[in-house]
Amino acid sequence: MIPDVSKALVWLEKHYTILEGIQRGVERETLRILPNGALSKTPFPADIGSALTHPWITTDFAESMLEFITPVNTNIDYMLTFLRDLHRYANVNIHDELMWPLSMPCFVANEDDIILAQYGQSNEGQFKTLYREGLKNRYGAMMQTISGVHYNFSLPMAFWQARDGVKNAEEDKEVISEGYFRLIRNYYRFGWVIPYLFGASPSVCGSFIKDPEKLKAFASQTGGSCYLPYATSLRLSDIGYTNNAQKQLGITFNHLDTYVEGLRRATHTKSAEFSQIGIKVDGKYRQINDNILQIENEFYAPIRPKRVPKKDETPSSALLRGGIEYIEVRSLDINPFSPIGITEDQIRFVDLFLIWCALAPAPELSSDELQCTKVNWNRVIMEGRKPGQIISMGCGSYHEPLAKVGHDLFKDLLRVADVLDHTDEKKRYRNVCERLDTMFDNPELTLSARTLQAISDMGTSKFGFALANQYKQQLNSEPLQVLTEGDFVYQKNLSLEKQRRKEQNQTLTFDEYLAQMNQL
Repeated sequence: MIPDVSKALVWLEKHYTILEGIQRGVERETLRILPNGALSKTPFPADIGSALTHPWITTDFAESMLEFITPVNTNIDYMLTFLRDLHRYANVNIHDELMWPLSMPCFVANEDDIILAQYGQSNEGQFKTLYREGLKNRYGAMMQTISGVHYNFSLPMAFWQARDGVKNAEEDKEVISEGYFRLIRNYYRFGWVIPYLFGASPSVCGSFIKDPEKLKAFASQTGGSCYLPYATSLRLSDIGYTNNAQKQLGITFNHLDTYVEGLRRATHTKSAEFSQIGIKVDGKYRQINDNILQIENEFYAPIRPKRVPKKDETPSSALLRGGIEYIEVRSLDINPFSPIGITEDQIRFVDLFLIWCALAPAPELSSDELQCTKVNWNRVIMEGRKPGQIISMGCGSYHEPLAKVGHDLFKDLLRVADVLDHTDEKKRYRNVCERLDTMFDNPELTLSARTLQAISDMGTSKFGFALANQYKQQLNSEPLQVLTEGDFVYQKNLSLEKQRRKEQNQTLTFDEYLAQMNQL
């Protein structure tokens, strides 16, 4: 079941310094709620700055949906402390409001209560809001308020130089991109391990499920919660953030040119379903266009190849220009037991797993085989902790117990951990490995089981509300550690000035700007 990685691991153990300098970044989303539990309708806090141009604190889909973004860094402790400082500062500047600590929203009684994120009067700002209008009209606003953690990761150049003999990122962008696509294919085959270990949305508030037929499958719980007894991450399920229209796109992760071709086809092909919405009706835009994807970022995937784009450059254009620069892992639920939504253990595990994915053989995946990998994901998402749960290989009938596959994987991960720990007396990667490996025989230790146990008496809403209040007080009592008040004031003023310039310097009308963007 697990591919043979023995030769690659022996090679890695001989080249133990090539993993020094892994670059990472975290993006964490969270909803602002009022002290009475209702979703906040207040604007993005002006004391923080401009959501359009602030580098660290912005909004995602909704005006009430904060997003915290750490700069790229090679030090895990520094990155997490930076993320905590962002939470500390925002916590003060949202005044008496709270940050919802769960992935699934709970206090949204009416979708009309969800105010789309606002980015000012520049064409760029209006475009971002219109994109969200399109998402609302296509998929519903409720689904868009589901929150998660995104983890950005890139291997050091020394890794590619030693493994593939590359000279530099520019000359050998195809080689590096092929390596990252190998990682992505292995992630699709074995990434279900992430929701198994760290899924933290086994329940939802009953009001979230609008389909009566889907509701029948759920057990009810205290306080109007609905849950599945062995579920790990309902956020990743069909009731969470999914996009049925994208299942037929046939986008694969084998080569850069075919991946980009698939994305561009989706952003330039009309959708019969979305055409019914209309683009501009009675003088008001309803979506950017009526294509399968309005823009490339609408493509839903548990992992994405990325490169930082230049001005007015699409993600696919950036990839073609410079190749894959890093990958974005999008399968992490908000960890409710952390004030910042993620822990050091989770970061270290994902490091280990992604390195393993980069080392392991990964035959190409057709679009049909890609759909087959999702069978395992769905098993784990809906019934990951079920006794005797199995994992299949490919589209065939061969399968093994999930626990056995997990243990086999961790035998390899322990060897990667020892390479990463070669200068660490605390052996932190190995310790994480040993702790997590026990969860395959003891599923009650997983994050989803702990979450389900915690809400069994209180219900989802009371559990989340209690944690939100606890973290409010906790963050309020903590001083900033790596950032200063002056740093935040500087970024606030700079972001507001950048937004002003964007609004003052534009020469196109929004209609002209939109037509131009639709040609990209």
